[in-house]
Amino acid sequence: MERELNFELMASMMCANYGHLEQEVKDLEKGGIDSFHIDIMDGRYVPNYAMSLNDLRYIRSATEKPLDVHLMVEHPSNTIDIFIRNLKPGDTIYIHPEAEYHPSTTLQKIIDAGIIPGIAINPGTSVETVHEMLRIVKKVLVMAVNPGNAGQMFLPYVGKKLKRLLEIRQEMRFEVFWDGACSADKIKSYAPLGVKGFVLGTTLLFGKKNHPYGDILRAIREMRF
Repeated sequence: MERELNFELMASMMCANYGHLEQEVKDLEKGGIDSFHIDIMDGRYVPNYAMSLNDLRYIRSATEKPLDVHLMVEHPSNTIDIFIRNLKPGDTIYIHPEAEYHPSTTLQKIIDAGIIPGIAINPGTSVETVHEMLRIVKKVLVMAVNPGNAGQMFLPYVGKKLKRLLEIRQEMRFEVFWDGACSADKIKSYAPLGVKGFVLGTTLLFGKKNHPYGDILRAIREMRF
């Protein structure tokens, strides 16, 4: 029996065309994207640099859609206030627990500012090591690939972690989101299990010539489950 599922689609803006960023934001918004995913990297926590604070500021000014800010940085407590100042209620900040001495303190700053608190879990991070933080976050971003670069291969053992998180999400009141190597078959497999949202990058959304964003997003939402 077919059923209608309510899941969110987020655009991974590190994959956008920066020669036409204003148009990219407009086309994605018109196409029906739910939020804009902003990857901030410091070259230390992950061996890469991605989007900047100025990119975040511009996209925040160009759309009324929510922003999901994924901080792949060491000691986010040192800079969290800068990001908070450039966001608004309804936006999300994800931190990596391993990157912080006291992640719950940083999460509390996010909560106090009215921003949605989240943690990102690397493929090598177990649910057990972040279990207590699951009581205070609203979102858990599960990395299906090692963070730092677009276009990586899916790591199959992440599926078991996702299922474990889905088992406890209602009791601990958080939602589960997917980031990395997100293909149509992954959405078809995991949306029915309860994954709330999917970050779309080069696998499904960006770099598809002659395929408008609206057509791609519509086809995803109209998949049979």
